Amino acid sequence: MDPPTQKLTLLEPASPDALLPDGGLWPWLLAAAAIGVLVVLALRVVLKNRRPSAQRHSIRHAAFAEALRALAAATATDVRDAAVQSSLILRAYLAAAAGDPALYETHEEFIARHDALQAVTADARAAAQLGFSRLAALKYAPRPAEVAVEQVIAEARALLETLHHGFAA
Repeated sequence: MDPPTQKLTLLEPASPDALLPDGGLWPWLLAAAAIGVLVVLALRVVLKNRRPSAQRHSIRHAAFAEALRALAAATATDVRDAAVQSSLILRAYLAAAAGDPALYETHEEFIARHDALQAVTADARAAAQLGFSRLAALKYAPRPAEVAVEQVIAEARALLETLHHGFAA
């Protein structure tokens, strides 16, 4: 004889919600706070880069004063030396005031770079190209030019003033 068979009944499965931890609102609040902090930081960076800061103006004025002092204290013995010193002073000014890599470039690299001196007006940019070309011609001439040392330094000072007052507002 066969053993009596039992009737199979299907049971409802247990709800998976019982297996999930109860987190509440804390994870959502933390995520919202993190997103809020990121939005505030992004706005701050965008607004800071939009308008020039007072710190940038003070850096430009300090670099201008230092360049004027260096030009006044230049001790050039000949025209070539005056051109070298003037060029170095002007390039150091541009590196500090405009964040331009002119200090670390050759004359040809500076003239060939299309994004050179974007912080200054077009007139000041043109004056810089002419002024640096003149200084390069004096530095690399086969024979020293018949120009007074004081004139080279005066031209460099005029170029410095043009560059300083040529920053776009």
